[in-house]
Amino acid sequence: MPGDAREPMLSQDWTIAEQDHFIAEALKRDEPRLRSFIGKRVFDAGDAEDVLQDVFYELIQSYRLLKPVEQVTAWLFRVARNRITDLFRRQSSDSLDASLSGGPDSDTLLDLLPSEDGGPDAIYARNLIFEALDEALEELPSEQREVFIAHELLGRSFKELSEESGVSVNTLLSRKRYAVLHLRRRLQQLNRDFVSE
Repeated sequence: MPGDAREPMLSQDWTIAEQDHFIAEALKRDEPRLRSFIGKRVFDAGDAEDVLQDVFYELIQSYRLLKPVEQVTAWLFRVARNRITDLFRRQSSDSLDASLSGGPDSDTLLDLLPSEDGGPDAIYARNLIFEALDEALEELPSEQREVFIAHELLGRSFKELSEESGVSVNTLLSRKRYAVLHLRRRLQQLNRDFVSE
């Protein structure tokens, strides 16, 4: 809300020092929860740190361009979720395509995505599909989500994951299989919803 003591509205008269103080306070207040939020979704420490720095950079840029954010905490988490989604999009298209394919007659992720050249409607539909994928990942039990992300998005081997976690390779394979089945069902349902509209 404008005028909130914790998140005052900036005016054109604010100095760089005042902006710096406000940004530093926001980062000090929100950084631990934001780091934890990102860390639960991005298992590679380097990628998680990159996402965190991107979020902070966007906050600084917003204030430097005199486009203050009214609810900083909510805004930071929204930007973090968007950056995580962007990261998964970059990392996942090839590996997800293979994982969601159940055989020669099965839909792959690429089959479910509208063409990038299809104009604004296609871009909107692609974004909806990636949002649905993100939601479907969130619905998975944590063990299934973690093994799917570690193997598919981060490229880690089952042997490496097994040695690190103490969980057998067969159990990890089973967890990933259930995750793939869930994701495939969700994306196929979304595809049917688009076709029937």
